[in-house]
This record gives sequence, C-alpha cells and structure tokens, in this order.
Amino acid sequence: MAETVLTAERILEAAEEVLRRYGPAKATVVDVARALGVSHGSVYRHFPSKAALRDAVTERWLARVSAPLAAIAAEDGPAPARLRRWLDALIGAKHAKVLDDPEMFATYMTLAADAREVVAGHVAALTADLARMVADGVAQGVFATADPQATGRALLDATARFHNPAHAAEWSDPGIAAAFEGVWALVMRGLETRKG
Repeated sequence: MAETVLTAERILEAAEEVLRRYGPAKATVVDVARALGVSHGSVYRHFPSKAALRDAVTERWLARVSAPLAAIAAEDGPAPARLRRWLDALIGAKHAKVLDDPEMFATYMTLAADAREVVAGHVAALTADLARMVADGVAQGVFATADPQATGRALLDATARFHNPAHAAEWSDPGIAAAFEGVWALVMRGLETRKG
C-alpha cells in the first residue's frame, strides 16, 4: 500500500480536527503531526510556524464563505438582485457556522483574532465583490455613486450587524430578519438613481 503524500491540504484538514478535539489553547503542531503520523518537522516544511499554520486554517475557513460570494458577484444580471443574493448568502453562511457548529465557530473566532492580515484580506475580498456589483449597477443605470469601492465598503459596514461574528449573540433575536429588511430598503433607496 502506497504511503499518502503529505500535502498542505492534508495538514490543514488534520489541523482542523486537532483544533476541534483540543481547542485553540491546547492544540499544537506536534498534535497535528501525530494525527498525520509524521514528524512535526514534516509539518514545518509546509508551514514555517504554528502561527502560519493557524493563519492558513483561518484563511481556508474564510475561503469557504468568500468563494461562493465571489461567484455571485461575478455573475451577469441585474445588480440589485445579485447584491441581495450575495448578502443573503453571506448572512446565511455566517449564521450556519454559528448554529451548526458553535464550538468550532468559537475556535475560529479565536484564530481570527490572531490572524489580522488574513481577516483584512477577507474583508478586502468582500468589499471588492460589493464594489463590483455596485459598479455593475452604475453601468446598468440603476445605481448612482461616484465611488463604487467606497460604497462597497459602506455596504459591508451598514450590514455588519447581520453577518459580522461580533454580533452573533444578536442573530437569535426574533426581529433580526425584519431589521435586515429595514436596512436593505434604506440601502436600496440610497443607491437608486434619481429619475429626473
């Protein structure tokens, strides 16, 4: 039986399991190596430090959120509908992570707090998606803004209560859906072109 090649992907999968089992405070690179049946030096050949491994785990986790969103942003079609689907998908993904696996979500929140550059990259990608859809809306004549990038960031900020994990405790509020609809209506009124 051929030995399985050690890849960065296999290490990341094992790291997620180790983090799930031991939590971020106790999980070590040695634990990851042990789970893979390799020396910790083998792990370090792929990830030069524990921090680099944790950043990669965080980046992988955030990519599971951002990849489907980027696909929505890249679609053709009316910008308002794409923007709504994108926000619904972002909110749904973040809520699912909290509700489906709260312990792992707490682990990732701890990792994300230490992975500021990774999180900043994630926020930049989300902002770029929003800016793209806003620019498409301007080109379609349905949105009016001189700066799609700044508007994209403002949209992310304006809707943070509904998708930013810092607000996770509020997501079980029975009025959260109605609150989002109010923000959505306000955002759309602010983006619409003014008919003369």
